[in-house]
Amino acid sequence: MHDALHLVKTRRFLPIFVTQFLGAFNDNLFRTAMVLLVIYGIYGDAEQEATFSAIAGGLFIAPFFLLSALAGQLADGIDKARIVRLVKTAEILIMLFGAAGLLLHNIPLLLAALTAMGVHSTFFGPIKYAILPQHLERDEVLGGTGLV
Repeated sequence: MHDALHLVKTRRFLPIFVTQFLGAFNDNLFRTAMVLLVIYGIYGDAEQEATFSAIAGGLFIAPFFLLSALAGQLADGIDKARIVRLVKTAEILIMLFGAAGLLLHNIPLLLAALTAMGVHSTFFGPIKYAILPQHLERDEVLGGTGLV
């Protein structure tokens, strides 16, 4: 068993790790920016703010409950590299809509982008783990999974 941190220096693992890190960072940054904009910039009522936060959280999490099984089946049945390219391209397009929602202060567009990011995360989740055995040695998979 190798020390898992050595994987971060390899071309077999670093791109997967960076992609996962930036995707998680992107999700959290967008959600935080959206909630801060809406709570401090648009709504002035504590009840509306609480309602918006609850709706936003539900819309982001709902795809995980509704689509996780399908995402797992696709991760097992279709070319993983193709799915990664498709999902990451979709992320760019979703974030363009999200950026437009932030600039225009358009709540429905922000919520649609947030829901789409939930769908994106739902489909990327199983793929990031399913692709590891193709790129890592047998004794490195556990460490790579832990780092991801």
